[in-house]
Amino acid sequence: MKHRYLPMTEQDRQEMMETVGIQSIDELFADIPQAVRYQGTMPMSEPLDEYALLRHMKGLADQNANFDTHASFLGAGLYDHHIPVVINHVISRSEFYTAYTPYQPEISQGELQAIFEFQSYICELTGMKVANASMYDGATAFAEAAVLAAGATKRKKLMVSRTVHPEARQVLRTSAEAWGLEVVEIDYTDGVTDLTKLGAAIDGDTAAVLVQSPNFFGAIEDLRAIEPLIHGVKGLMVVSANPIALGVLETPGRLGADIVVGDAQPLGIPASLGGPTCGFFAVAEPLMRRMPGRIVGQTVDRNGKRGFVLTLQAREQHIRREKATSNICSNQALLALCASVYLSVMGKEGMREVGELNIRKSHYASGKLAEISGAECTFSAPFFNEFVLKLPEGTSVKTVNSKLAQEGYLGGYDLGRDYPELAGHILVAVTEKRSKEEIDQFASALEGCL
Repeated sequence: MKHRYLPMTEQDRQEMMETVGIQSIDELFADIPQAVRYQGTMPMSEPLDEYALLRHMKGLADQNANFDTHASFLGAGLYDHHIPVVINHVISRSEFYTAYTPYQPEISQGELQAIFEFQSYICELTGMKVANASMYDGATAFAEAAVLAAGATKRKKLMVSRTVHPEARQVLRTSAEAWGLEVVEIDYTDGVTDLTKLGAAIDGDTAAVLVQSPNFFGAIEDLRAIEPLIHGVKGLMVVSANPIALGVLETPGRLGADIVVGDAQPLGIPASLGGPTCGFFAVAEPLMRRMPGRIVGQTVDRNGKRGFVLTLQAREQHIRREKATSNICSNQALLALCASVYLSVMGKEGMREVGELNIRKSHYASGKLAEISGAECTFSAPFFNEFVLKLPEGTSVKTVNSKLAQEGYLGGYDLGRDYPELAGHILVAVTEKRSKEEIDQFASALEGCL
C-alpha cells in the first residue's frame, strides 16, 4: 500500500460529499472569489511511496547545516551546549511527553512535581523567592516582566538597554504598544549600558529598567550600579539572565533585581533550528501574585502526605479576564522538564564547572581571533561566552559566513543586521563543547576566508 497513512478512500470522499450535499470538492470553496483562488495545480512532484518519500525528506534535511556536521561559533540567543543523554530518556516517557495542563492534581502528581522542581531550581539559580511554571521563551518572559512592572508601579515608562537582545526588544515594543506603555532605549558604551545616560533618563514616571546580563554582546552588566538608579525612584529592576552564566556569576536577586527572566534553552534544550525553547520567570516575594502563567505549590493532603497543586492562578483561563495578570495560557512543561533534568544531573559543581569552561574557552578564542590581521575585539568589558569581533574594513560578513559553512563552521552573528554602527562586526559564541583544536582551526579558516 503506497499511502497507508491517508485517512480516507475515494468511497469515503463520495459519502462525505453526499452527506453535506455537494457534487465536488470545489463547491466547498464557493464563497472564495475566483480572482483570489489559485488556478491550476500547485507545483509538486508525482506521488511517492513511503520509502521514496522518506529518502526525499532526508535529502532535504541533509542540506541544513547543524551541530553534528558543523562546529558552531554562532550564538545570539541559541547555543550549542552539551545535552546529557539522560534528558531524552526521561522526557521520552509517555507520562511526560503526552501531558497537558495539569488541571486535575489528583491524577497529575508526577507532572506537577516536575514543574515544582523546575520552579525550585530557577529560584536557586536566580536568587529570587518565587518562580512560575515557565513561559513560552525568554523574549515573551521579558515582555511580560515589563507589563508586570508597569502594573505594580502604576507607571507607563520603561527604560530598556540597547544591549538587550534585539528580538526581545521587538517583542517588548509590541506588548508595550498594546498596553499603552512608553519604551525608551538607552545606548551602550564599550559593550555595556551607558550608566550616565541611564541615570539621566530615569525619573519619577519610570516603571522599570530592563537589562540583560550577560547582554546580547556577551558582556556582563554592572547590576550593582544600576540597582540604586531605579530603586531611588521606587521603580523595579528587571534582569534577563543566561542560566549557564548564573553558575558562576552572583545571582541577580542578591544584586537587587525585582524580576529575573531568561531563556532556559542552554539547560539541555536542543536549538531545533530556532525553537521551541522555554522561558523562566522569577520575582521577589511582594510581586508573586502579579506573576503571569501558573505556579505549582506544595501542600499536604488530609492524611498528611505531600502533594502538589496549581496555586495563585491569576491567568485568564482561571479567573475573570479583566482581573487576570496576563493572557499567557500555557507553558513549556516538557522543555522545563529538560531544564530540570539538566540541572539535576549537573548539580552545583557541574554548573560552576560548565560556566568556567565557557569563560575560559571564549577568552582563549577572543585572543586567538584578535591575532588575525585587520581583526580586533571591539569591547573591553568583561564577557561570558560571547564577544564582538571587528573584521577587516570592507569585509562582507555574509560572504565570510558562507565560506565558513563550506569549511564546516557556523560563523558568528552579523551584528550589522541589528546595529548599523556595528556593520562588519560579528558576535562569536564559544561554549564548553568547543575544543582548543576546533577554536584554532576556526581561527585559521576565518583568516583564510577574509
